[in-house]
Amino acid sequence: MKRFKTAVIGCGTISLAHLFPLDYTDKVELVAVCDIKEDIAKATAERFKCKYYTDYKQMLQKEEIEVVHLCTPHYLHSEMAQYLCNLGKHVFTEKPMSINYEDSLKMLKAAEDNNVKLGVVFQNRYNASSQLVKQSLISGRLGKIKSAKASVTWCRTDDYYLSSDWKGTWEKEGGGVVIDQAIHTLDLMRWFIDDEIEYVDARISNRHHKIIQVEDCAEGIIKYKNGVITSFYAMNYYSYDAPIEIAIHCENGIAKITGDYASIIYNDGQESIAKTDITEKEKYGPFNKDCWGISHIKQINNFYESIEKNNEAYISVYDTLKTQRMICAIYESGKTQSKIFL
Repeated sequence: MKRFKTAVIGCGTISLAHLFPLDYTDKVELVAVCDIKEDIAKATAERFKCKYYTDYKQMLQKEEIEVVHLCTPHYLHSEMAQYLCNLGKHVFTEKPMSINYEDSLKMLKAAEDNNVKLGVVFQNRYNASSQLVKQSLISGRLGKIKSAKASVTWCRTDDYYLSSDWKGTWEKEGGGVVIDQAIHTLDLMRWFIDDEIEYVDARISNRHHKIIQVEDCAEGIIKYKNGVITSFYAMNYYSYDAPIEIAIHCENGIAKITGDYASIIYNDGQESIAKTDITEKEKYGPFNKDCWGISHIKQINNFYESIEKNNEAYISVYDTLKTQRMICAIYESGKTQSKIFL
């Protein structure tokens, strides 16, 4: 089996969700890591036994690299992905694709023009809870969806924002609780509904934080062309990261996800449940936080398989582009206080 020569750009906290799986899988040879902060780059390289750089363009000139993982600030995703794709590199980037829809389209075009793979991290689609709900919807067991709702109540203190030179800004993070924390939950709900969006009607505000430009609270509805209306609420000034909640009311029952636990109660009294296998969590090492889950390695493995077999990944970049459009519409609606039709 081919081992792909891989590099990771950005050695912040989220990079561990990539580096440990890359260290674990036999599909990859980790060649180098890169970070503009040399002490962090060097420490990461020592930990994972590879080379390090502080300039990613220099790294690409000196090393033979086929795949690059982007764990950089949001505003750099599009610029870096386009540069890498134009060099013929496959790119696997953390969410979001970018901080605006137009730059996401440029990323996709660069990948298509250069015949390389582009992947976006939405690892929670692989969770056992998500898979149970999705398969129950696909099979028709739950029947048609009537409505759905989602809630994210997490904690991001002012100290969290003070520790970063880019978070909490429109220019570099692109938003707050929606694009950074709630995006995974909103992606899951859109994936479950699996239909084109008719419009988004949202409101955003900063109700608690004193030092950030962006929203720490958002709520609204998303109406789909099949008539389904979903609602969401997100905030990041709760006292801890409470388990996310999704509820889907269907013709034949109600599906609920709380954290990584799913329960489907059918109208006939039958129940199906799914939750994370604790042995899986131990197997994949100490890279995850509870809110990340343990499924990065599953998406990473599938991404490399899609390169090897030259087929579409399970989480298609074309589908994740729909989530990007939804997130951008939430911000457009929130800023203009109007419905945004897609």
